[in-house]
Amino acid sequence: MLDRIRASIPALPPAEQRVAKLVLVDPRSFASLPVGELAERSHVSKPTVVRFCRSVGYNGLADFKLKLAGNVNEGVPFVHRAVDEDDKPSDVIVKVIDNSVAALLKYRNDAASHAFERAISALAAAGTAGRRIEFYGVGNSGIVAQDAQHKFFRLGVNTAAISDGHVQVMSATMLRPGDCAVIISNSGRSRDLIDVVDIARKKGATTILITASGSPLAQTAQGTNQILLAADHPEDFDRYSPMVSRLLHLIVIDILTTAVALRLPGELRPMLQEIKKNLRAKRYSQP
Repeated sequence: MLDRIRASIPALPPAEQRVAKLVLVDPRSFASLPVGELAERSHVSKPTVVRFCRSVGYNGLADFKLKLAGNVNEGVPFVHRAVDEDDKPSDVIVKVIDNSVAALLKYRNDAASHAFERAISALAAAGTAGRRIEFYGVGNSGIVAQDAQHKFFRLGVNTAAISDGHVQVMSATMLRPGDCAVIISNSGRSRDLIDVVDIARKKGATTILITASGSPLAQTAQGTNQILLAADHPEDFDRYSPMVSRLLHLIVIDILTTAVALRLPGELRPMLQEIKKNLRAKRYSQP
């Protein structure tokens, strides 16, 4: 979170830069002080403090201070510990679990809630209106897409997961305004997926991109109907099979599924209960 603020300083207005520097000098105090004192210490107005919080990707001062407090109080910085060939099983256990826990805690603090709000609203609107929600991914990301389709299918919405490049092109070509295309990619470099995003955008569909910020795929999220849910990590996707990245993508899908389920109309929710009831009956009826 502090790295993001530090990197954003050149793009901020001078007054907001002073607020950013105050955060970096003493983040723990910033998280606990009232807005009046923060404004006085930064030599800016109270609205400027709030504008700064929104400029760096948070809903407002309360949201910013909550994330900042979690960041500075946990003492769990994200330090990726690569698995080495001479590691003992006990070392592998510790490194894999530590990497996963640290990545999830870091993502909790860094996730842009305003981007999630846009994605959740678009998905809930599509589900309520009976529009299509398509999940696209290849390789390991294709498995995450299947998990997403399974979760949304249980909500009673019109959804599919597609991992074949040719079928993805055909599916994206049939999208219409009101539909949603969720594109999942660890590297964000897949030419096929970038082409699919372009087709979906031209068809007027909302595209939700779950990928690394700064990647070629992330850079396509520039219009009002293009939403980036960045999932950044230091994992070397060229050398190891994705571990941390897959967990981050799965947790993003869980967040979207849970939030969309809460927003669906009441008449759609009993369907999930009926599915559970029928599955339970089938499971217990088997010898």
